[in-house]
Amino acid sequence: MKTTAIVLLTAALLASPVGSTAAFANGNGNDINALVGCKSIVERNAVGAAMMPSGIAPLGNLPFKMKNLKRPVFKSNNVVLQKTDVDAQGKITKAINSKIAELSKKGGGRLTVPSGHWLTGRIELKSNVELHLSEGCTLEFSADIDDYQPAVFTRHEGIEVMGAGAFIYANKAKNIALTGKGTVMGPPMDVKMRRLKNGNSVVEKDIDYRMPVEKRICDGKEGRTFYRPKSFAPINCKNVLVEGVTFERSVLWNINPIYCENVVIRGVTVNSVKVPSGDGIDISSCRNVLIEYSTLNCGDDCFTLKSGRAEDGMRVGRPTENVVIRYCLAEKGHGGITCGSETAAGIQNVYLHHCVFDGTRTGFRFKTRRNRGGGIWNIYYDNVRLIDMNEAFTWDLLGTKTYMGDLAQRNPPLALTPLTPTVKDIRISNFVIESSDRMMSMNTIPEMPTTGVVIENGVVRTNRIFKALNDVGELTLKNMTIQATDNNINIDDSRNLTFKNVTFYVPTDSLSYNIKGEKAEKPVIVK
Repeated sequence: MKTTAIVLLTAALLASPVGSTAAFANGNGNDINALVGCKSIVERNAVGAAMMPSGIAPLGNLPFKMKNLKRPVFKSNNVVLQKTDVDAQGKITKAINSKIAELSKKGGGRLTVPSGHWLTGRIELKSNVELHLSEGCTLEFSADIDDYQPAVFTRHEGIEVMGAGAFIYANKAKNIALTGKGTVMGPPMDVKMRRLKNGNSVVEKDIDYRMPVEKRICDGKEGRTFYRPKSFAPINCKNVLVEGVTFERSVLWNINPIYCENVVIRGVTVNSVKVPSGDGIDISSCRNVLIEYSTLNCGDDCFTLKSGRAEDGMRVGRPTENVVIRYCLAEKGHGGITCGSETAAGIQNVYLHHCVFDGTRTGFRFKTRRNRGGGIWNIYYDNVRLIDMNEAFTWDLLGTKTYMGDLAQRNPPLALTPLTPTVKDIRISNFVIESSDRMMSMNTIPEMPTTGVVIENGVVRTNRIFKALNDVGELTLKNMTIQATDNNINIDDSRNLTFKNVTFYVPTDSLSYNIKGEKAEKPVIVK
């Protein structure tokens, strides 16, 4: 019986195990792809590092203008690291950096690190140099903070500082690459570096944005803060390639290009599940980025987009824009793809397609805070399979009182300021949620409600539908089939909600609305 967009949850559907898609087949025998507009949804065996082809395919039709990206080209000069390059402390730091610098002065080429275990401090890539890690090669990075001196220009969680930088670092370089089937590995899990305090508070409180950057020294010396190095973090670079490499045991974020242009990341594998803040790939204020055929297992967010934090990020004013992520696999991690929470200069023109999130805490995650500035807009996600989610769609725009204090309180609404972020114009299409505890929660900013969100052409199996829809300005669900074991929809001061051609398989034949707030409206249901 179908009198509205809501349909009785039959006994067969209730009996179907969570994670099964068989329950979505209807009397005409249509399969799950038919319910998603006859568009085939990507399978797990088509994505990830193991499936990387040799060439970079054209970007195809994009919802925004962006040029095709290619590998940087290097001269045929090939220098090979030798066992004799190991110093008395058992490290190759001095030798490898000397060879990179010399190779760059000669016009560039490839520096090959052969199979074996190599201990090193910070490595600095230079223009026109490809650092190639051979199969069976492990570059293990030192736990001694002295091996990351002197402090270099970098960005920590969206704030410019002088700090450790990265295991592999570059500044103002052109045409650089990290390639091969080798491994970049952080120090052992029990070392002191991992236990060093990450500042006294959130970074924007520790670093005064009015202080000149050259005085923001965070080198761990004389009682100063030591911000742990990322694994690979070039800054102010152009034409950057990371291909084929495995990243293990990071001490912070893994791959983090900052202020870079024309970045290609493909075929990488990240394993950082037990690392706090062990993000996989963080794109920070970069332009023209392609990420493809990569597999991430992370201690925090997997694919992440950022553009600076609070006043310092506004001062820099460099957005993240023109990013394509395709044929990737996210397994363990907080978010499959996350925009934010550093949004000061804006995150825009992002297109993710043909990806699988299997076991991440959330699937699509949007984060910012009242003091972060900028915002998130023109985001497009298409053809995604989500498996075993805690929550598939998450808008977390206020944070918690632990870190944000009174700014985390929803009410009363605050006055708009230059730091109030905007989140709008997000379209998520053609997806399957095979299993989740919750489909969605939206906790947005009451004085700047989120608008222009369209979620369409999806099939969902979930326990709960909406944990909360708080202060949403506009949301459309379109052409969806949702099976849930709970029928509650919680709405607090949200409006302009439209369910168009949405079929709900829920208990008691109907949805149960819990609506609060003077501005709140019941969803408009359209057949």
